[in-house]
Amino acid sequence: MSARRRRSLALAAAVATAAGLGATVAPSASASASEVPLSGYELTWGIKESYRNYVVTFAQGTFTPADGASQAVGNGPFTFTDGTGGYDSTTHRVSLAFQGELTIKSEAHGFEIGLSDVRFDSVDAEITADVTRDGTTQDDVPLATVTVTRQMTDMVTTLTEEAGAVFGSADYAGAVGDPLTLVKKTGPEPAPTTTPPTTPPTTPPTTPPASPSPESTPTATATASPTTKAPTTAPSATPPRTTAPATRGEIAGGTLGWGVKQSFRAYATGPVAQGRITASGGATQAAGNGAFTFTGASGTYDTKAGTLKAAFKGAVNFKGHEKNGTYGLDLTLTDLRAALDDGTGRLTADVTSLGGASQDVVLADLKAKSPTLAARNDVITVDDVAATLTEAGAKAFGGFYPAGTALDQVGLSVALTDDAQLPGGTGGTGGGTGTTGGTGGAGTTGPTTGGVGSTTGGTFGGSLASTGTDVPAGALGVAAGVAVAAGAGVVLVLRRRSTTAE
Repeated sequence: MSARRRRSLALAAAVATAAGLGATVAPSASASASEVPLSGYELTWGIKESYRNYVVTFAQGTFTPADGASQAVGNGPFTFTDGTGGYDSTTHRVSLAFQGELTIKSEAHGFEIGLSDVRFDSVDAEITADVTRDGTTQDDVPLATVTVTRQMTDMVTTLTEEAGAVFGSADYAGAVGDPLTLVKKTGPEPAPTTTPPTTPPTTPPTTPPASPSPESTPTATATASPTTKAPTTAPSATPPRTTAPATRGEIAGGTLGWGVKQSFRAYATGPVAQGRITASGGATQAAGNGAFTFTGASGTYDTKAGTLKAAFKGAVNFKGHEKNGTYGLDLTLTDLRAALDDGTGRLTADVTSLGGASQDVVLADLKAKSPTLAARNDVITVDDVAATLTEAGAKAFGGFYPAGTALDQVGLSVALTDDAQLPGGTGGTGGGTGTTGGTGGAGTTGPTTGGVGSTTGGTFGGSLASTGTDVPAGALGVAAGVAVAAGAGVVLVLRRRSTTAE
């Protein structure tokens, strides 16, 4: 523990003790009259959801909270209790230290990490903890920076370079962590009997005050990098209609933009799989390993009923883990179909993996922002449709993502007449070769690789190979698995490879 932090808490403890005894604490170097003691706070933070998933699935590991720490059900975030510290009315600093320890252990991947003495400081805008590994403890390791807000709930966190060393992936540096929440769980604090400062009141608020201007000057790394997103709408060269468009009929053409999942694209082309992505047959991929555009839409629509069914041309193939001309990852998606009814629906595709094929696999449940479908200049455009991985979709991807995982958003535009102009300037007939790119884009939200795979190198040992993804690299690099989609017969096989081959 740093000397600075120990002194800060010692001062807070001295004030609290004196207040509890009804004593008068004279302003001095040992106890500032501007500092109000705080106690009874809880800190909730999950580190990073993809890391928790990695530990309990691919690493076959466990999280063991103790001494006041707990974990929410369903492999949820962690809560540390009995937070004590102080609030300085001069600097507006809130400094709190929490009880509880957390042990993260995986015998399969050979690591054990202990976190204790978790601390939060509103002016430093960071979370620190004492980290124990291989019998050695390092005090006050900064794990994340925090975008501090006055409410102090759901604050954005960004993992540090040190967190990458602790959790086994250098790519964690700059990645967005789980949100952080601070709440007070006990009654009001006793006010010090010293002469109270003019501001703020001596009795601290239920929610600890934030630093002077955190909202106006957030840390540079505290927010996710923007996701590259090609527009799905563009000014139309067609003049506005003078007659009302048809409300139902056949689709004349259109495009669908979908990136599948940014982390899966990064994994396929990254240093572990060392593979490639190929779009063909009417599908294209945006630059920078971006999202895909599928063209040549056909199907039906009914704007009054709020229904749309569209099939799109194009194929996307993911290859990786090549050895002697054989691929451990060879997954193709074709014949993508989107169906919406009153704002909800599903996304299906034909799936081929290592020679095994299945048709009409429901990959994702869809949820549009609005239940209505509106045509403008004979074009229906639906942007930012949320896509959630289904059970069949999870099995189609070999269980790399659990059902319920958010996939890249979907965007589609369909032409209702042959001469309608789709976004990107293409006509309705044949769907054109639009480059809307859908949503999801190339994405620069930061890597989310989980895992601690080796015990060599660095203060906290080495790491699994960096993938820049939230697919655990070590597991995919050596796993041999077979998953059959329920009712669909989808097979995805990752052939066994030695770790040295990676």
